[in-house]
Amino acid sequence: MDTPSLRTPQRLSVFDIFKIGIGPSSSHTMGPWRAAQRFTNVLEALGLLEKTDAVQVRLFGSLAKTGRGHGTDVAVQMGLAGADPVTVPVEAIDTTMASIRASGRLRLGGLHDIAFDPTANLQFLPQQRRDYHPNALTFLALAHGAPLLERTYYSVGGGFVVEEGEPLGPLPISLPYPIDTGRDLARWCELTGKTIDQVVWANELAWRDAGAIRRDLGQIFGEMLDCAFRGAHCEGILPGGLGVIRRAASLNRSLMGEGTATDGEGWLRSIRTQPSDFRTVLDWVTCFALAVNEENASFHRVVTAPTNGAAGVVPAVLLYHLCFSPGATRDDVVTFLLTAGEIGSVFKKGATLSAAMGGCQAEIGVSSAMAAAGLAQCLGGSPGQALMAAEIAMEHHLGLTCDPIGGLVQIPCIERNTMGAIKAITACQLALAGRPESAKVSLDAVIQTMWETALDMNDKYKETSEGGLATISVNHPEC
Repeated sequence: MDTPSLRTPQRLSVFDIFKIGIGPSSSHTMGPWRAAQRFTNVLEALGLLEKTDAVQVRLFGSLAKTGRGHGTDVAVQMGLAGADPVTVPVEAIDTTMASIRASGRLRLGGLHDIAFDPTANLQFLPQQRRDYHPNALTFLALAHGAPLLERTYYSVGGGFVVEEGEPLGPLPISLPYPIDTGRDLARWCELTGKTIDQVVWANELAWRDAGAIRRDLGQIFGEMLDCAFRGAHCEGILPGGLGVIRRAASLNRSLMGEGTATDGEGWLRSIRTQPSDFRTVLDWVTCFALAVNEENASFHRVVTAPTNGAAGVVPAVLLYHLCFSPGATRDDVVTFLLTAGEIGSVFKKGATLSAAMGGCQAEIGVSSAMAAAGLAQCLGGSPGQALMAAEIAMEHHLGLTCDPIGGLVQIPCIERNTMGAIKAITACQLALAGRPESAKVSLDAVIQTMWETALDMNDKYKETSEGGLATISVNHPEC
């Protein structure tokens, strides 16, 4: 069923696409976390927080089917408890969950103590689905058994949350270059003579000043680099029960030899001194992507880009550029992220960033398109070539299903980030060698095709763990 309201053009900042948070899933972890925060904020604003003595939470559809593997139950409790995913110490998550289980109490909004039993107050309803979106959750606040307030929210992908009945029209903000489609972006570049990042920069000034843009983009990149560094130096088994061994650290060690680094910046400087033959570069791209998504699968802090499940593609390609592209400078970070972020916005407006709506083409495919465009712009490509790079990257992800084994963002999700990064680099190279005016398929056409493919895709391939690889037992594989 087509849902045009989900695709209403919006005025989106690059910082709506790149968000700092906790893994493993933007739609199943970050979205529910933010929804829980919004609910407690409404309770407080209405003067109902202190009157509440219990909260019931109902999870529907995809959130119920793969919610436990994605940590939806954990995210909801953390959000209700007033923790923020941007700032909460990751080690506090386990201690908070242990405290709630042991005491049967939760400090609502971090302010008011209520009874809360996760096994009773969290209901997983996998056979019930709301029409608007498969990622739905309802909160009900109670006082002495009587309802005080009920709200339903939808986690629509990329950490975006929509309340039931909330209008989705353009936000009341005026941009010098309003963009809803790839054609809009290309037209503004042609009319102004600006590159994509320059057009996006002018739009971003409607939200924050130049210093804040650079500062906030620097924070986004810093989190990406720190995440990759941590993941490349952490060994062990990923949580969740599949027994997946972390591989980024051993790959990093084999590439670095005896070299050591104490932080991300030192790590990058060391990498730049390493051989840059094709195989080595390929291994580093793989290492970058694996490192980020192993951190994501470990419930650690990542940057949604544009989702958590696809969080490794953009940083992997950006780090590849900074380490191996001749003449690359730190200023390229701004160019890359502004360009990539705008491509992500165009995909959100024209299709979806939700695997529960569109399969993994909506996550890895979009992230690969974002990275391809960002890299092309950094390497001196024209706006047309950057858009062409995005189109090529998505063209070769069309139909990609979301079929996580055990509902965990591990198999095949982590390796898919490495493939998405490599495809982005290849798409960029093809676009830079091509002529956009002779392209047979536009970015808007591939976005429309992606959306039509999403509508045709069977629901069992949309983050339900009911089809594809998810149905294969990892303990007893076929011979």
